[in-house]
Amino acid sequence: MSASDPLYILLVLSVSTIGLLGLVLKAKLPPFFALLLVSLLAGMALGMTPQDVITSIQNGMGGVLGFIAVVVGLGAILGAILERSGGVQTLADRLVSNSDKTVPWKMSALGLLVAIPVFFDVALVILMPMVLRIAKSLKRSAIYVAGPLLAGLAAAHAFIPPTPGPIAVAALVEADLGLVIIAGLITAIPAVALGGAVFAETRLKKLPEAELTMDLPAPEADAPKVGAFAAIASLALPIGLVASGTIWKMAAGETNVPDAVLFLSHPFIALMLSVGLYYTYANRVMRIDAGELNMASMKALEPAGIVVLVTGAGGAFKQVLIDSQAGARIAEVASSMEISVLVFAFLIAALVRIVQGSATVAMITAAGFAAPLLAVADVSEFDRALTVIAIAGGASVLSHVNDSGFWLVNRYLDQSVGETLKSWTVISTIVGGTGFVMALLLSFVT
Repeated sequence: MSASDPLYILLVLSVSTIGLLGLVLKAKLPPFFALLLVSLLAGMALGMTPQDVITSIQNGMGGVLGFIAVVVGLGAILGAILERSGGVQTLADRLVSNSDKTVPWKMSALGLLVAIPVFFDVALVILMPMVLRIAKSLKRSAIYVAGPLLAGLAAAHAFIPPTPGPIAVAALVEADLGLVIIAGLITAIPAVALGGAVFAETRLKKLPEAELTMDLPAPEADAPKVGAFAAIASLALPIGLVASGTIWKMAAGETNVPDAVLFLSHPFIALMLSVGLYYTYANRVMRIDAGELNMASMKALEPAGIVVLVTGAGGAFKQVLIDSQAGARIAEVASSMEISVLVFAFLIAALVRIVQGSATVAMITAAGFAAPLLAVADVSEFDRALTVIAIAGGASVLSHVNDSGFWLVNRYLDQSVGETLKSWTVISTIVGGTGFVMALLLSFVT
């Protein structure tokens, strides 16, 4: 078989995927290194010269990192300042009361809001004492209160920029970030409703109250706490600015958008403006020491840096597939078989997610496979954004024992493995599956 034979290309891609999983799962190599190694070997197996492969890897890394590093870094800093200023706690206090019968719906909304700027695990740790207080007051199981919160956290983390996952995938498949925000918001609402409040009321409500043994720190009494308006504004400003530019383009046309709108709606400027304003407010109005804000920001950049590097390696893999013409050949086969790009992307992401656990690796791998198809397929800009949602949905399903998030939930809710499988695993699957179904529906009506 020649390097241009579709069967040979499929064989190389299959071996590459299996090899990537083996390197991450068995050899315990960092995903960043594993993706680069697989990109190098796959490129040479597809007929590229070693120098051409190196050039593709360099171009792929550079093309993605120029955008993703700035956006993810600024998003991480915004989340760190919101956390340090007590914004997360303020949103929790405003949205949820201990005796309210609508707690599952409010917890779903809280999770959706909080996870936009704050990493999943950080948000869970901060809010868990509140979850336990409410569960005790309602005489319900902790998972009845926490489940909707987890659904909101998972949906925002998967579907709504500026969280790193959808930003990374959008960069890899060259989707308009404003359209991804619009599609993500439309998708996240039913995903959170079904995986959060509805699931809690129909299944989790029946679980008996359980006494938790884990001691969790209570919020500091003298800790700063920003006002609710400022906290919500810090989330709404960057999302609103980016989305407004996209909406203006859709309404007036690309060439009729004022330069000022193009400037302010660019993700770089929207996030820089939000970070600058909120940093100044926290420092000058709330009197939080600038050194503390800087330290919180630097700490938040550590996990963000990992996401950036893995995404860059995913960009290298994508570029190798494009430059070797493998992506074009597979796209031709997929087109002749009438395979939907959304379905293809979802299945790849779900497969990698189930096998190796990491949602980030699943997203990056699926985006690497989907990008060459989108490069030659005749799809609209909105369908490109929906591909991001489909990939994020696949990377969210069936969180189980090989996922660090599974054990985080298991630990903080004091559950057995079986209980976590029946609660968190089901929640993550409903959220991811609903996201994919919404992406399909939106592709049919747009």
